[in-house]
Amino acid sequence: MTSLLEADPVIDPALKLPDSGPGAIQRQRKVRGLTREERTEYAIAFASGLHLVVLLRLLLDWDDLVGSSLLGLIGFILVHFLIVRERSSAEVALDKSITTVMWTIGMIVVSVLFWMVAFVTAKGIKRLRWSFVTDDLSAVGPLNPGGGAFHAIIGTLEQVGMATICVIPIAIMTAVYLHEVRGRMASVVRFVVDALAGLPSIVAGLVVITIWRDYAGYKASMALIILAIPIVTRGAEEVLRTVPDSLREASLALGAPQWRMVLRVVLPTAQAGLVTVGLLAVARMVGETAPVLLTAGGSTSTNKNPFDGQQASLSLFIYQLIRSSDATTTERAWAGALLLLLIVVVVFVAARVALARSERKLGRR
Repeated sequence: MTSLLEADPVIDPALKLPDSGPGAIQRQRKVRGLTREERTEYAIAFASGLHLVVLLRLLLDWDDLVGSSLLGLIGFILVHFLIVRERSSAEVALDKSITTVMWTIGMIVVSVLFWMVAFVTAKGIKRLRWSFVTDDLSAVGPLNPGGGAFHAIIGTLEQVGMATICVIPIAIMTAVYLHEVRGRMASVVRFVVDALAGLPSIVAGLVVITIWRDYAGYKASMALIILAIPIVTRGAEEVLRTVPDSLREASLALGAPQWRMVLRVVLPTAQAGLVTVGLLAVARMVGETAPVLLTAGGSTSTNKNPFDGQQASLSLFIYQLIRSSDATTTERAWAGALLLLLIVVVVFVAARVALARSERKLGRR
């Protein structure tokens, strides 16, 4: 007769715990959607806010659409808070109200972004043709429908490219010194970086032209370097703080020196954040106008040598043309704005694709 100790226990399959081994399949938890009562609460609150906007515009003859919409949003949140408080409690109502505010702010930001992209696209698509990318303005008058931004594209790529080559390694090494090495000069370096981060862009151009008087594209790159180094340094330092200390401790426990730990463990782990910070700096440099105006000067002809003579950029191209009252010149400016937007999008997408490939290779290694 089999003893009770030798008998296999009978376990209800419904109560069986999921496997926790490396081959176990992790089930994703589904985010709970809105219930019927919650949808009803939001609908009543939205109708109340909409009625408030209508009353303000009809009774008080308020023509300010932004102000009335803001008061309607406040009324929507307040009515929703009161309804939830009556149905449950003040704590639940406050939690749902804060969640509603965060979702609303996110939707407003995304909506404004889409509106800006759509507006620039609608304004610039009329003149954005292949000839706009291959021609410059050297032989084009203000009323001539031809011409393009080739000279500005060349200037932007050269100026931002040289600045990026200098900024990325210097800023990342500075961030490593501040967070990983933490030497004696770390507090002084952090103070200088914080001071430069609040420097107006036009001051960077003024610093460069006080040393070199004539115009050149590389001087615009120097001004952009002054602006971008503190941005990338502070962002990279924050990214390095997200790397778990357990990885550093494990590397040091295995006998790796600190420089090898930083090079082979910390930086590969933080590469996604570092790439994002670098892209933000590139986007900042591409859109700068004041330092380029003071240092590169601008031009209507193509200058492929950034070390000799005046040079244009897309941001400066837009600034100089949008001020004109002529419709043709203004259309060129909007086409340049759309082209600048497309360049930034292409850079972001290309960097993300390259980053995804490098992460897959790192995972296989």
